[in-house]
Amino acid sequence: MQWSLLRPVGLVPAALALTTVAASAEGGRSTGPSEFLLVAQIVLLIAVGRGLGELMQRIGQPSVIGELLAGILLGPSLFGWIWPEAQQAIFPKTPEQKAMIDGVAQFGILLLLLLTGMETDLKLVRKIGRAAIAISIAGIVVPFACGFVLGEFLPDALLPNPQQRLVASLFMGTALSISSVKIVAVVVREMNFMRRNVGQIIVATAVIDDTIGWIIIAVIFSLASQGTLDVVSVAKAVLGTLAFLVVSFTIGRRLVFHLIRWANDTLVSTAPVITVILLLMGTMALITHLIGVHTVLGAFVAGILVGESPILTRQIDERLRGLISSFFMPVFFGLAGLSADLSVLRDPDLLMLTGLLVLIASVGKFGGAFVGGTVGGLNYRESLALASGMNARGSTEVIIATIGLSIGVLSQNLFTMIVTMAIVTTMAMPPMLRAALAELPMSRDEKERLEREEFERRGFVANLERSLLAVDDSVNATFAAHVAGLIAGMRGLPITVLHIGRRANEQEKGRGQEESHETVVKKAAEAVSDHGKADAGSVDVITRTGRAELGETIADEARKGFDLLVVGVDKVTATRDRFDRRIEDIAAEFEGPLAIVAAKGKHLKQPMPDTLNILVPVSGSGVSKRGAEVAVALAQAGSGSLRVIYVATTRDKGAQRGTSRGLSQEAGILKDTSDLAARYEVEITTTLPVNRAPEAAILREIDTTDVDLVVMGVDRIQADHLSFGGVANAVLRQSKASVLLVSSGEARPASAEKA
Repeated sequence: MQWSLLRPVGLVPAALALTTVAASAEGGRSTGPSEFLLVAQIVLLIAVGRGLGELMQRIGQPSVIGELLAGILLGPSLFGWIWPEAQQAIFPKTPEQKAMIDGVAQFGILLLLLLTGMETDLKLVRKIGRAAIAISIAGIVVPFACGFVLGEFLPDALLPNPQQRLVASLFMGTALSISSVKIVAVVVREMNFMRRNVGQIIVATAVIDDTIGWIIIAVIFSLASQGTLDVVSVAKAVLGTLAFLVVSFTIGRRLVFHLIRWANDTLVSTAPVITVILLLMGTMALITHLIGVHTVLGAFVAGILVGESPILTRQIDERLRGLISSFFMPVFFGLAGLSADLSVLRDPDLLMLTGLLVLIASVGKFGGAFVGGTVGGLNYRESLALASGMNARGSTEVIIATIGLSIGVLSQNLFTMIVTMAIVTTMAMPPMLRAALAELPMSRDEKERLEREEFERRGFVANLERSLLAVDDSVNATFAAHVAGLIAGMRGLPITVLHIGRRANEQEKGRGQEESHETVVKKAAEAVSDHGKADAGSVDVITRTGRAELGETIADEARKGFDLLVVGVDKVTATRDRFDRRIEDIAAEFEGPLAIVAAKGKHLKQPMPDTLNILVPVSGSGVSKRGAEVAVALAQAGSGSLRVIYVATTRDKGAQRGTSRGLSQEAGILKDTSDLAARYEVEITTTLPVNRAPEAAILREIDTTDVDLVVMGVDRIQADHLSFGGVANAVLRQSKASVLLVSSGEARPASAEKA
């Protein structure tokens, strides 16, 4: 066990020795800035930082602690003390060489703040509401006051410019009051408390702390740049910051969404979305700099806007996180550790001041958060957990300290003291928070909410980000647009309408006075909002026209990352067991989930109905659950009814039983669907047919009830043509009601479906 813990850092001495020899040889040949030394520094910081970060994670600490310790070990605190010549050879203090690695680190700060902003959940803050704001204010004011008072009494020797003590005191107050939302979120997530009530309050409070902290830092940066308390300059910075935030969270939110979608859908180069995001981050950082505040605020706000974009969030996060975590984080935090010379703590006075700083920071933040939690309506245990979590400074503290050192507000010794405080408080937080959270009971309401959210996490509809609607100029296309609008309207999803067949202008002429598909989609989404659904609202709709062959057009759209393709064309079926050629061409080029719409009965005369009376067959299989989800979403989107009928094909024998013990398989599956509907406050009627073939049971239910839409979850069957099996084929051809087939993206062997 001990060997497995030490294995991640086992190659560090060899890497250090090799780099030292190479750096010494290179240093002997060159006196100017060296690209070789830059690469050697980066390699060493990544190797040692990632190795120690891995070790820290294995013992329950954040990886950033290992990356900080790597810099401390490689700096004057240890390596420079044991072998100063070698340390100077690898990390010379010449301004030109230092500027090269500092440039990498400064860009790393912007990327770290971009990632932090992407992890910031403003919806969570809005949900918690006034309680989190009150808690956050109390958690900031108390430690800020403590830090400010400490700054006023610091010895002049610790200040680089004693004449600017006010700025240094403000900086100390901010450094002691801010928390690391990244560290807090990591620990809360690791303990599976992210969705617990108290976990949401902790993270939301940390988000507010971070946001307020960066605004304060931006203002202090402006103050430090002026050198004196220039009221005009400070007012300009404050008003400029407020204007920047207002524009960013109004116009900027939609602009970022459209830029991401435009880059993803239009550009054909590699990783165009990442390129646009980096340009956006840089532009917003430059804007904040021109306002007179620090560039980190622009990067942080850019991250929030990117994280709120309704499309591609998972892909963007995965691609950026890998680069930032593996390269920029170990370089930046390693350099921060290099700048902290812990050998100065051998001075008893500095050691005592550092201990006092840690004590004041911990007591101030812990006490302020605890009082804020109590005032905000939390009980004793919840307030204790909140206070424990908010005491972690981590990466945020180091970034602030680095900014303070770079602009001359902090001295080298004071910087070392703050970094030490950040390491101590961050390492103490995880065990304290784990102990506090382990004692918290769960209420019934909280348990029900967590169960619903866990279901949504694994569900289909809840994870849709964008959908594609392929239509012609038929009545069936209008009905498909109405259905797609209801689904999109439930979550405010963007939707792209792709006109196939004739050109868009010819389609509109052929439709006469009928409304366009875009209007149908928007009206359906607005109808969802009119029914009082909390997450519903208007949807963003764009229109495209297929100008090439149908298969090529679909293939070109499919690469843009759609979660669902809704198809509404005039002719759905061709012969007895074959779909129309156009639908087969569409399905051949789109590998994801399909929703094929076939309007029948009254929907041929009224393709935009006020209500939908839905029937959904369930069998316990994954695809039938997907169909049930879509049916529940459509029922929730408007008025009408939902009927559930149990059926079983040959493939579904032995499907997962219901969650309730003691029930038959059929009754258990129906109960699972009832529970699903109940989560979304949808009333249903269940039917359990006796001794009937699946297609016969479904068709009889249609004939004997007022059902006007059948929603079926189906599998693609491996064949030389598009097929969903015999049951779906029979219902599609014989049903008097409209049919919506919702397929999975994968194809099953033909032997799996014998019905």
